[in-house]
Amino acid sequence: MNTEGTYEDLTHEVDGDEPIEVGDLLDDPRTDVEALCLCALLWSATGVAGHVSDLLRSTDFDRVVYGELFEVITAQVQAGAPHDPGSIAATLTQSGRTGGHRGARLTRALAEVTIAGAVPETVGHYAVAVLSAAYRRGFHRAAQSMADAAEQLPQDLLFEHLLSIGKAQRAATERLHHAQTSWSPPHRGGHSADTEPTTNKGSATA
Repeated sequence: MNTEGTYEDLTHEVDGDEPIEVGDLLDDPRTDVEALCLCALLWSATGVAGHVSDLLRSTDFDRVVYGELFEVITAQVQAGAPHDPGSIAATLTQSGRTGGHRGARLTRALAEVTIAGAVPETVGHYAVAVLSAAYRRGFHRAAQSMADAAEQLPQDLLFEHLLSIGKAQRAATERLHHAQTSWSPPHRGGHSADTEPTTNKGSATA
């Protein structure tokens, strides 16, 4: 009996469901670390949520709409206001941010992340995962920037451009290291994700 599957098998219907297509898992908020991070953040205690808002930036999210949602959540956290899904939905409505295509995307994103399935205890883990992915994307942008510079910049500016990229990537490396250290699991000497992260004053700040 041949038990080896093929690429075509992946797109066949399973138990009457829709075909599984390439990219489906990436589009599912239950397997998207950005969605899971926001989900855990929505249900986290205020103190922990405050540390996550200090750790991450909206630009760390690859999906722009998730970055926008992160800004709304962190604004609530920093104001000392409730940041649960219902409160965020009310904030979007009260601020007039639910209308039009952009508003529809934002409210849909909130609905997606609310039911993504993350628990608040995992917020630190997912926050570091989001930052780690952003860190890697930064190297792709750095490589592209150098490739563009090699074609477009005057020769005497190329090395300075390289240095500026190197400084930016070093800062990003230190930022990621600080996040990984402050949110390390208990067995590595860190903290549990449902409590405030350890403080490392000698590390770079987020």
